[in-house]
Amino acid sequence: MKKFIVIGNPIKHSLSPLVHNYWFEQNMIEATYEKVLVEEKGLEDVIQNIRQEKIVGANVTVPFKQKIIPLLDELSEVALKTSSVNTVYKKNNKIIGDNTDVFGFQNSLAELVPNKIIQSVLLIGAGGVSPSIVQALKNVSTNKVIIANRTKEKFEVLKNKFGPLVQQILWDDLRHKKFDVDLVVNSTSLGLEKKEDLNFNFSSVNKSTVFYDVIYNPVQTSFLKQAEAQGHQVINGLKMFLYQALKAFQIWNKISPTIDKQLLQLVKKKLHD
Repeated sequence: MKKFIVIGNPIKHSLSPLVHNYWFEQNMIEATYEKVLVEEKGLEDVIQNIRQEKIVGANVTVPFKQKIIPLLDELSEVALKTSSVNTVYKKNNKIIGDNTDVFGFQNSLAELVPNKIIQSVLLIGAGGVSPSIVQALKNVSTNKVIIANRTKEKFEVLKNKFGPLVQQILWDDLRHKKFDVDLVVNSTSLGLEKKEDLNFNFSSVNKSTVFYDVIYNPVQTSFLKQAEAQGHQVINGLKMFLYQALKAFQIWNKISPTIDKQLLQLVKKKLHD
């Protein structure tokens, strides 16, 4: 039986096993998918298991999307563009790193705000999934991405990749600066814990600004609750998560699964348990 995993730290919140195992059953594929908590030193063991075909494929989540790259033999075109990997597999005796987050974010926007022209964006956070978000925004012809991050180094990485598309502001600017943007995206893990808060000034943007949090579990972070209370349209990371999973499943199994009503019900039930 084929074995697939998702690795990260933390990992207990991940619903990837529920989704992939549902699709295995729907498509009559003899395989299992489970979540594995790993430390950074355990990444080499994961790659070795894929090399030895004990594991067929792995998804990679926080904080390893960049850290796993030096252990890989080759990157897909989109993984090269973003220097971010969330999907790993073996092909032609090489360990390949791919990125399905760009597909996930772009398709979630196409579904959830299909008629919105997104020219300018405020992106909170510059690590993890952020390069994928910037690439997806570039794909849809966004012309300005303002980035707030606590450290300068991660912004510089994005600046080197995306040039004048990205601009930096100070983290403290989130509290008092005004933003004329179409979309605000939280790409940090702030919000996984209830006590965490971004201290964002929600009166600093237009009422038409959409708020997007890449976190999908919990369903509504305090960031989205506050934005909704101010009358903004809010989006959590569920559809991005499902679309990136769909693309990974497609890469591994050469089958395009369906995000059907039954799957959505299963996921939403699990999120509310």
